[in-house]
Amino acid sequence: MSSSIGNRHFLARRIHSLLGVVPIGGFLMFHLWENSQSRKGEEHFNEIVTKLESLNYVILIEIGVLGLPILAHAVYGLWIWWEGRSNVGRFGFARNWMYWLQRVSGVAVFAYLLVHVGGTRIYKIFDEAAAANLFGRMEEILTNPLWFGVYLVGLLLSVFHLCNGLWTFGIVWGVTTTPRAQRISFGACSFLFAVLAFLGIHGLLGFVVPGLDFI
Repeated sequence: MSSSIGNRHFLARRIHSLLGVVPIGGFLMFHLWENSQSRKGEEHFNEIVTKLESLNYVILIEIGVLGLPILAHAVYGLWIWWEGRSNVGRFGFARNWMYWLQRVSGVAVFAYLLVHVGGTRIYKIFDEAAAANLFGRMEEILTNPLWFGVYLVGLLLSVFHLCNGLWTFGIVWGVTTTPRAQRISFGACSFLFAVLAFLGIHGLLGFVVPGLDFI
């Protein structure tokens, strides 16, 4: 991105970065943990979902604490994509590619999120069976190999976008200002990617493969 754009949007970029960590990143980690409960079976998973959905003001929380920040983060991210200039074709340095992948993954994750929310949270409004048994709904989706592939790619891109975003968050906010600090941060974020990817894949498999409760 050009320096003039960066100067005009100094504060906006920091807010955009912060929203990616809190609340969006925090919710993603919680959601992966929630979905990993699938490994304990249908009854256990549905019980967890029912308890969460029975919390006070859950609709307001979903809209105000999650929906609006996600929308704001996505819209500004798309604007950065539109105005930015990637030079991976000329300079194939790793961080240039990571910058490009962050933009691409952001667009893909937003599309995936629309599909996922539409097929679960909104779908339940019109289907009483799905509302009473989200495990069954997810099982129905994921037993289709094509949809399992879509969810797997969407999951991995979401985790990458978060972890790479955490790495850049440290730079944007002046937390990791030295090369050594950035190397340590990169290692920590790579480890977090592995942990979250495992948790997410374990959760996906829990809907379609019985007997995964080994941890």
